[in-house]
Amino acid sequence: MDTRFLETFIVVAERHSLAEAAQRLNLTPAAVAQRIRALEAELGVRLLVRSGRVMRPTEAGFAILDRCRDLVRDTRDLKAMAGTATISGEMRIGAINTALTGLIPGILHRLAQDYPLIEIFLKPGASMDLYAEVLSGTLDAAFIIEPRFPMQKTLTFNKLRQEPLVLIAPRDCEGADPLELLQTLPFIRYDRNQWGGHIADEYLREIGIRPVERYELDALEAIAVMVDRGLGISIVPDWAPPWPAGLDIVKLPLPRSSAVRTVGIVVTRSSPRANLVAALLETSRAAMEL
Repeated sequence: MDTRFLETFIVVAERHSLAEAAQRLNLTPAAVAQRIRALEAELGVRLLVRSGRVMRPTEAGFAILDRCRDLVRDTRDLKAMAGTATISGEMRIGAINTALTGLIPGILHRLAQDYPLIEIFLKPGASMDLYAEVLSGTLDAAFIIEPRFPMQKTLTFNKLRQEPLVLIAPRDCEGADPLELLQTLPFIRYDRNQWGGHIADEYLREIGIRPVERYELDALEAIAVMVDRGLGISIVPDWAPPWPAGLDIVKLPLPRSSAVRTVGIVVTRSSPRANLVAALLETSRAAMEL
């Protein structure tokens, strides 16, 4: 059985679309459909069925989906272990949104130059979710905020960048007292359920200020745009650029603050793709030194 056909089935089942699966796999929709038909013929069952505009697994498809994922992952592991002389294979990486735009492009550019045979699958997400996926083995590594709790002993966190929290405000607030702004202007809160938002919440508790909250959300870029539009002020990490284009805001240091968000890579201590993970860590550290 060709594991490429299993992977095609997995991608269609997850994306519910032949066209999106074709784009992900760099195939034509006709080629994707042909692979699915060949797999169904080999197994003797229907695996996918169209429901409206989407493709969904049949009962038989659902029954084998997790096992297919295991087989594809095991095959990749075998290839990675066998290819120690030449570093190659696929690596599944997660990343928070600001790392996707501010850190990942430079790191992947350097990785592609130094290790052209490594294939990367990228998954965006929140730190807590990506941490869990690395822990479960679904992801090989993830660019996340450093956890503020003792990590599982099977994982390690590799620091890349420290981002102090700052108060962002409209341009006409330049030179103002940040504490006075927090007491008087509407506040846009960085979601307290996010690890970075929890750091901002701790700072407000430490200085004893309860701002007048107007919104709470977890999209940092959106918060910056809302501040630019005069909807309020916010406390956010000074994340790696680029920031949204055209902003006319100021970044004010927080008084009496050591609040910092640390971004790095969480990986498993032992992985079948250890050589790929080591290449990622080496490349990431080198890219951060530039």
